Formats: sequence, C-alpha cells, structure tokens
Amino acid sequence: MTFAFYLGAGNIIFPPLAGFMAGEHLLAAMVGFLLTAVGLPLLTLVAVARGSAGQGCSGLTAMTRYLPPSVATALAIAIYIIMGPAFATPRTGLVAYEMGLKPWLGEAGQNGLLFYSLIFFALVMLMSLNRGRLLDAVGKYLTPALMVMLLILAIGVFMTPQGGMPEASGEYVEAPLIKGMLEGYNTMDTLASLMFGSLIIGLLRRKGIEDYPSQFKYLTMAGLISATGLSAVYISLFYLGNSAEGVATDISNGGAIVNAYVSSLFGQPGQLILAAIITLACFTSAVGLLSACADYFHGLAGWTYRKWVLLMGCVCVLVANVGLSQLITLSIPVLVAIYPVAIALVLVTFLKGFFSRPRMVFRAVLAVAFLFGCLDGLGAAGMKMDAFAFLPLFDKGLAWLIPTLLACGLGMLVRARAELAAEAA
Repeated sequence: MTFAFYLGAGNIIFPPLAGFMAGEHLLAAMVGFLLTAVGLPLLTLVAVARGSAGQGCSGLTAMTRYLPPSVATALAIAIYIIMGPAFATPRTGLVAYEMGLKPWLGEAGQNGLLFYSLIFFALVMLMSLNRGRLLDAVGKYLTPALMVMLLILAIGVFMTPQGGMPEASGEYVEAPLIKGMLEGYNTMDTLASLMFGSLIIGLLRRKGIEDYPSQFKYLTMAGLISATGLSAVYISLFYLGNSAEGVATDISNGGAIVNAYVSSLFGQPGQLILAAIITLACFTSAVGLLSACADYFHGLAGWTYRKWVLLMGCVCVLVANVGLSQLITLSIPVLVAIYPVAIALVLVTFLKGFFSRPRMVFRAVLAVAFLFGCLDGLGAAGMKMDAFAFLPLFDKGLAWLIPTLLACGLGMLVRARAELAAEAA
C-alpha cells in the first residue's frame, strides 16, 4: 500500500526526462535523484515513527511539538495543502489524463480534461471515503496489478533498448549530482512521508496494532519495501530516458518521452500497458493523499472526515483544469522553499537526543531552513537575487544547506558545553 501511495504522477514523469538530459552523466544524476526521491522519504517515515514514540499524538503533530503551536499548525497546513488540493493531488489526475487517456483520444480540449477529472476524482473520493477497506483495497489488489505492469515495462527497457544515449545538457553538464537531487524534490515524496506516516499509523491501529514498538517496526518495514520498489522504478525510467535518443522527438516533459519509447518498444499493446500503469499509479497516489489530507483537517477543524474528502476532491477537480505545465511551473518555487523545512525537521528529529535544549534548537534550525529556503524559492521563481550570490551553493539552489547544518551543529555544541559545566560543578 505504501509503495502504491508514493508511486504517482511525479514519480513517472520526472525520471525519464532527467535520464535524457543527464546523457553521459547518468550515474551521478541518478544517485542524486535517488538520495532525495527515495532516501529522504524513507528517513522521513522512520522519523515520523521515531517522533511519535511516547507521545499522545503521532506523525507531523508529534514531530513539531517543540515549535510554537501556531507555527506548527501553519507548517502542517502548508504541507497538507501543497500535497492535497493545491499541487500534488490535482497533478495525479492531470498526468493520468495526459499519459493514460490523451494518447488514445488525441486533443480533446478543456471539456475533455474537465470530464475526465470529474470521473477520476469521483472514484478517488469513493475509495477514500471507506477508510476501513483502504489497506486491503490498495495493498492487496491494486498494488500487485501495478507492480506486474511495471515489471513488464522494466524488462522491455533493459532487454531491448530502443535508442541511443543523448548528450548531457543544461545543468547536468556541470553539476549532475546536485541537479539530480533538486529534481528529486519534484516527486514531493518527503512531504508525502510526513502525511503518510500518520495515515499508516492510523491504519495499523485499525488492525489492532497499538503498541509503539510494533508500529515502528511495521512502518519501517513498509518504508523499506516502498523504497526498494521506487528505486527499481526510478532506475528503469532513468535508463529509459537515457536510451531514448532518436526515439523521442518531443522532450518537453518525461511523459512524452515515455509515450514515444513505449510505442516503439511494444507498439499499440504497449500503449495499453502504459495507460494502465499511469492510471493505477496516479489513482492510488491520489487516494493516499486525499485520505491523509482529509484525516488531518478532520482532526484540526472538527468537520467530519467525509465532508473534507468531498470538499478537497471538488477543489482538486478545479485545480486540475489549470493544466499540467502550468501546475508544474507554479509548484517548483513553492517546493524549493518548503522542502528545506521538511528536511530540517527530519534532521532535528533524528538528532533530538543530542540537544540539551531541544525546544530552542528545533525552532532555530527550522527558522534558518525556512529563511534560506525562501531565498532559493524566490530564485527558482525567476526573481533577481544577485545580492545573495555570495552564499555557498546559492547558485545550485541549496543556499539553505550549510546554514541549516551549522545551526544543528551549534545546537549540539550547546549540549556539550552544558555537560562540561555540569561536570565542573
């Protein structure tokens, strides 16, 4: 179930394009992508389980307990809105339409997109409303079907590559590792982990697993299984893009590359396989995201879970009709700004035992990550930020990294000094 929740729109459209653009620097770009698109989400799931230990709450709420309540709530709302009705969930419907249906019907215009998004999100809402059967429906039935189809595609890609290797282009020429890491942001899976962790813990409780050690064990196992599956999918899609020279004429996005490659590899039956993969992947991801969002806002605002599912599902239909390219363009600066905060939260959660004053350190580290992340976000939005060019890694979109690590180091140093003072006394 966890693997299926993660495997959605961004997981399929970004790796092929990155593989194509990386050219001869495939390995470095792929390693960078796997670090932020697989490693970070896995660490975040473990951090969610770790942060929930001994607390009356779980998930993001437990991890942000050292922050001022208003700040913790604002951060949670921002993450859930980004992953819910604002960007990630509508994107699933858009990608399912662009890659699953549009190749068969051709250009159906705005009315076609509206009609498809209404049907898609109506089914997503229907599945999300029955939380009791969510684990069984997604985990036992939809995921195995999805994995079989992905396996067919992967075997075809590795056994009979269809084209040659393109030359590296863009930022992949000079800094393929860092560019791959930044591309991994676009999957949004680290933010998704903060949501899915709470959802999975709730589902485990419905299965009668109440004690923390068992919840930690199963959540970690689910994370490892999904990380293994995602790694296999990403490597296949990177290799697909990296062997698409001469096959894909339209390289404006990863979806176009995958469509051209599958058509060359399998012909018309391949288009059916691809349509089924895309639709299932986007559908299961949308169910997970919508369920997690509705569950959080139900606990926050008091409305029934059912009402939140219906409201957010309707908003997703409206946002999806903005169009895929526009939605991706709008989401990138927001992700570049908010991702450092999520990563910093995971970092301080793991290092909490090294802080003598965790409340102060949590607040300081997250504030530093947010401020410098906003600078990166403004740069990604196209604003002139020459005044900050002196910052280390600013030109790479990672101005937040060194200041955040320094803030963590200072937080640990406070503990060391406090222990020395105690020993002296």
